[in-house]
Amino acid sequence: MTTNPTSTTTPPPARAGRAGRREWTALGVLMLPLLLVSMDVSVLYFAVPAISADLEPTGTQQLWIFDIYGFVLAGLLMTMGSLGDRVGHRRLLLIGATAFGTASLMAAYANSAETLIAARAILGIGGATLMPSTMAILRTLFTDPAQRAKAIGLWSGVMTAGIALGSVMSGVLVEHFWWGSVFLVNLPAMALLLVLGPILLPESKDLAPGRFDWLSVPLSMAAVLPVVYGLKEIPSEGWNVRYVVSITVGLLFAALFVHRQRTAAAPMISPDLFRGRGFAPSVGLNLVCMFALMGSSYFTTQYLQSVLGKGALEAALWALLPSVPIGAAAPVATQLVQKGVNRAYVVTAGFAIAATGFVLLSLAGTDALWLVLTACAVLAVGGVTVMSQIMDLAMGSAPVERAGSASSLLETGAEFGGALGMAVLGSIGTAIYRHEIPASAPDAAHQTLGGALAVADRVPGLATAAREAFTSGMQGAAIAGAVLLAGAAGLAAVTLRRVQAPEPACETPDAPSKLSASGVR
Repeated sequence: MTTNPTSTTTPPPARAGRAGRREWTALGVLMLPLLLVSMDVSVLYFAVPAISADLEPTGTQQLWIFDIYGFVLAGLLMTMGSLGDRVGHRRLLLIGATAFGTASLMAAYANSAETLIAARAILGIGGATLMPSTMAILRTLFTDPAQRAKAIGLWSGVMTAGIALGSVMSGVLVEHFWWGSVFLVNLPAMALLLVLGPILLPESKDLAPGRFDWLSVPLSMAAVLPVVYGLKEIPSEGWNVRYVVSITVGLLFAALFVHRQRTAAAPMISPDLFRGRGFAPSVGLNLVCMFALMGSSYFTTQYLQSVLGKGALEAALWALLPSVPIGAAAPVATQLVQKGVNRAYVVTAGFAIAATGFVLLSLAGTDALWLVLTACAVLAVGGVTVMSQIMDLAMGSAPVERAGSASSLLETGAEFGGALGMAVLGSIGTAIYRHEIPASAPDAAHQTLGGALAVADRVPGLATAAREAFTSGMQGAAIAGAVLLAGAAGLAAVTLRRVQAPEPACETPDAPSKLSASGVR
């Protein structure tokens, strides 16, 4: 057993070529934290009522219980990705797993809203360390382009499935146990990671990263958090001046952050990443993909519950059906690329498939369960096809020693894309809804479908009118989404047509790698 994380070495022979059983087993270990981090995005969907009854949080505290995890996660992704490149991705992964497990235990037995908010914030910190670390270690484990593509396809599928699974698991656990059980499910997986991680996972880091740029940390958070906050509030509250100002402030800090990265001696995010052919288009196209997936989910979750009248848990179970074909999407896309189909065409086809999903959604009426589920499935298949290929291209284009930074940029872009999708498509749907709702309806009915249903028993015909208005809004937003994705398909065809992820370079004693990779062999 040898470990040498401080000397300049080439990757071990097994990883320099094709990965074996050990590497694929290590990938299974990496999927544990990824699944849990993605599940925690939605795990409180059905637990909030029980938490409210037990802890009696104020309205503001309830919002923070739900949102603090995503805000902290988004704000720290770039910091943790860069930190992992410096201190070692395995080390950061294990530290993050410890924090995630401790915070899960703290959240499960929280006796006040303040304690639960603090625990959710620590979960966000842990999650921010886990997501880029898993992708960076995956990049080290699989240097063979074909195997790396398959591994990234699995990564994308687990990430997408975790979000859908989180809400269902929340409903089942809350129905049979108490609300804290939604956090305790994290503990066995994190314990397994802490035991197997040091044995199976290699350590890797940049040996010459320069000094850590501490000023970039607050700048990155000030750039990300106000924009994500404003975009997430707009769908429900409208284009309030407060949210527009928040987005504007975030964009100003984003400009300062970019300037800092271009001028600092040792930037947190090296501009060299964007000199790799394919990396910049990948970040942008990944953002558009998440725009579509999250924007559509804003409508479909409400449609199942408020238009079709499904209970929360029943709606979540129905929503799992579109996730079934996801498992085949990434492997099929990977096989096509490996058989010689230009990656640009595969990504273009993925966007076209997702656009078809939006077209189907635009045809849905107020009683179209199977059409909506089919639309969601088509959207998901197209989205995962795009994401798996884009992430493989981006990670293959990025230097191995900056895999953490590259992964964090992709994931931060995805956070922006998801928030932007809900804001833009949600605003389109809301505008159409308010135009379609009868002028004589109560004020509450003009705000949201939920508000209309709450007072529907006092106004004959209001419930039917509100459901039809919401469906019209969903149709309008779906048309906008289809147009956007059609444009993204054309953009992918143009920008990616001549871009190929580079083959891994062979190191020689005369050309030492900047990456230190070591592990138990």
